[in-house]
Amino acid sequence: MKLLEDRIRQDGRVLGTEVLKVDTFLNHQIDPELMAEIGAEFGRLFADKKIDKILTVESSGIAPAVFTGWVLHVPVVFARKNKSLTLPDDVWSANVYSFTKQATNHIMIDRRFLKADENVLLIDDFLANGQAIEGLLSIAQQAEAKVVGVGIVIEKTFQKGRKILDERGIKVESLARIKSFDDGNVFFL
Repeated sequence: MKLLEDRIRQDGRVLGTEVLKVDTFLNHQIDPELMAEIGAEFGRLFADKKIDKILTVESSGIAPAVFTGWVLHVPVVFARKNKSLTLPDDVWSANVYSFTKQATNHIMIDRRFLKADENVLLIDDFLANGQAIEGLLSIAQQAEAKVVGVGIVIEKTFQKGRKILDERGIKVESLARIKSFDDGNVFFL
């Protein structure tokens, strides 16, 4: 998606050899017009799938997931990283390691919001090592829901996340596929 690649070139900041900071438009400050375009593109890419719900992980996956849900006319459910007083004990859960935060999160979805035989689309902001997506896949499996695809805003192809999904035969659509970072620059496939 050229619009997204241009925005990454313009506003993204490369930190070291593995981290891309996109906090000016995706995961701290959100550009709603760009998110609308992202939602429309995911809607187009997954239009042939029967989708009952979209799943994501808080918080950076929520904006692209909501705009996609709006386009596809389906609800969005996000896995919480923290247990609150309002979240019941009856949850689907998984552990997810975050490379950028150097911490493991215990993600949870209330069982009322994910049922057996529902067709779900997973949406996330980044695909790198695949930990967040693996956590959502685990939750979908626990619930006996069927994952019909994965939509990724930004994929770092030099890390193992795509391989994990390819080995499972899951359709993956990434809007920006990064080949490498070099001297503070982003190179796309």
